[in-house]
Amino acid sequence: MSEIKSFSDYERYADYANRCNRNWNINFSEFFGGGGQTTSAGSSGILSDYAAIKNGSYGKLLKAHYANVEKELSARGDTPQKLTLMKTGADSLKQSADALNQSSLWEKKKVKTKNPETGEETETEDYDWKAITKTVQSFVDDYNDVVKEAGESDTRGVLRQAMWMTNATKMNASLLSKAGIKIGKGNQLELDGDALKSADMSTLKSLFCGYNSYAGEVSRKAAGISIAANRVGSGYTRNGVYADALDRLVSRKIDEEV
Repeated sequence: MSEIKSFSDYERYADYANRCNRNWNINFSEFFGGGGQTTSAGSSGILSDYAAIKNGSYGKLLKAHYANVEKELSARGDTPQKLTLMKTGADSLKQSADALNQSSLWEKKKVKTKNPETGEETETEDYDWKAITKTVQSFVDDYNDVVKEAGESDTRGVLRQAMWMTNATKMNASLLSKAGIKIGKGNQLELDGDALKSADMSTLKSLFCGYNSYAGEVSRKAAGISIAANRVGSGYTRNGVYADALDRLVSRKIDEEV
């Protein structure tokens, strides 16, 4: 299980993108009546190239080129399947964090309890600890899945958002421990259900309620991970310009803190 600390050196990707941009910087306007003048020899060359396009040799060349580049990138980075899984996990985490941020979860409700000896039912007002525990556990499970997947990722945007998320968790470690949640090996969260039920309600609300709460921040970082995974995963199509996909994959300016 990998801890999120840093990501690989992506300068080689930037160099590759630059080479692709240079190799495919072709002015196609000459084929279709651009403003430049051509000699008869030049016109003959253009017609020859046009014929090559028409009979499919350029198409075969492009397919071969895309296949080679796709193979190289697949060996270097995340596969589309992995990115799809990462996006799905991040979306689930956002839903879990948003569920914790629902004020109704932290309101007292009328709860019926039954005496096991007499069978008599009594009604009292209390927090629905069964629902609270279930919601917190879902959050912990989804968080751990995303951290594990992101820790094994080679996608810069995913790693950056995940690192910010785990840093936010570490900053709230003291409050989380009071809520029965501790940070274990590999940045994984561990929930103690009994400690959660005995936690002070004001502590729980400060952690999970409100836009600036811990749950609110995790929700935003999970959304960022989902967007980053989706952007890279959908960036390449055979009908598009491959350099555009590389530009989305590679940032020319690497964030210093990541």
